[in-house]
Amino acid sequence: MNKAASVDTIIDAGWVIPVMPAGQELAAHSVVVDSGRIVDVISTERAHARYQAERHLRLPGHVVLPGLVNAHTHAAMTMFRGMADDLPLMEWLNNHIWPAEGRIVSENYVRDGTRLAIAEMLRGGTTCFNDMYFFPDVTARVAVEAGMRACVGLIVIDFPTVWAENADDYLRKGLALHDEARHQPLISTAFAPHAPYTVSDEPLRRIRTLADELETPVHIHVHETADEVNGAVAASGQRPMARLSELGLLSPRMLAVHMTQLDEADITLAASHGVHVVHCPESNLKLASGFCPVAQLQARGVNVALGTDGAASNNDLDMLGEMRTAAQLAKAVASDAAAVPAHAALAMATINGARALGLDDEIGSLEPGKAADIIAIDLDHPSTQPVYSPISTVVYATCRDQVTHVWVNGNAVLDNRELMTVDTQAAVASAAYWRQQLLEGGA
Repeated sequence: MNKAASVDTIIDAGWVIPVMPAGQELAAHSVVVDSGRIVDVISTERAHARYQAERHLRLPGHVVLPGLVNAHTHAAMTMFRGMADDLPLMEWLNNHIWPAEGRIVSENYVRDGTRLAIAEMLRGGTTCFNDMYFFPDVTARVAVEAGMRACVGLIVIDFPTVWAENADDYLRKGLALHDEARHQPLISTAFAPHAPYTVSDEPLRRIRTLADELETPVHIHVHETADEVNGAVAASGQRPMARLSELGLLSPRMLAVHMTQLDEADITLAASHGVHVVHCPESNLKLASGFCPVAQLQARGVNVALGTDGAASNNDLDMLGEMRTAAQLAKAVASDAAAVPAHAALAMATINGARALGLDDEIGSLEPGKAADIIAIDLDHPSTQPVYSPISTVVYATCRDQVTHVWVNGNAVLDNRELMTVDTQAAVASAAYWRQQLLEGGA
């Protein structure tokens, strides 16, 4: 009789959803973890025969699945949650958000706002986030302290801010952070030019060259509103996607965020160049920005990932809720109840986000050899019973309060609903402090 192999952790579950292969639902299965990696996804009976673990969790009423990937955030903007609601995008930005940022943004603000965001995201099952904000070095540091995976945006804007003076300064600081981040296993980077209307041609050309040299993604808001597209056409005669194509930025390295205003030529450009689209349905709905044609994009082979945007415009960082909204909105936009079925929505929140970030060899699905970024959700709840399909239950009925356990790289960061790496009381206290600062109009 073969001796059972020793491993760090065995997680027994009522169901395991590996995401890859698509749509698979494995009843009475276990995930086996050792040294931060997934060793096996196997029936619970066979797992008990083959392995012995230092920690053995038995979760018969739970579903276990990959950690969720939030492919577009402005994490520190949690401190603006609810500050300027019910306004259109440009009024919201020009008259409220940008003036407030000018008064308040600092290293301490970004530290506290990111810590609050991470506490919220981990409790909701998000294990990786793709961020775009000032002081990205601070964001990276807070993520490392919390044991959370992050792709940190090397932000670029033409105009000066508290973070940098001009495009050259943004890129200089960003490249320094890129070099530093190579030594952090949980941190990757992406160039993050804010938008076509805030970054001119020369910095975009330089970003294209650097992204190719460093094999780094480019994360940019594009075709977010009709006003953006109309303004670009009036100024240059070109739609933003056409301009980005001319500049050589459209490629499999590009993450085009929002993409609510697309015509057939825009969709063809995205599909032919392998552009990834990051869909932020709840933010787009709240700001009345428009509808991303998800079903059309997917039909053309475009990889569509999912993001929450910032809490200032969502107003939460709840990827389970975002999945539900994405699936339901896609059906309404396509006039097709079969558009974006539950398994496709789950893929948008997991493996598709990992692909967009170039991390799909590491995360996004439960496969042997990948990093153990795993979540467990308790379905023994009146609102999620009975269970016919655990994937449909997760997408259409589950709320984030049902997430009980989260592991990143095999490390427990949420254990039986308790955050292990973030001081929740301190995070909440800091929110009260920054609210008072904003109300008083100072920093």
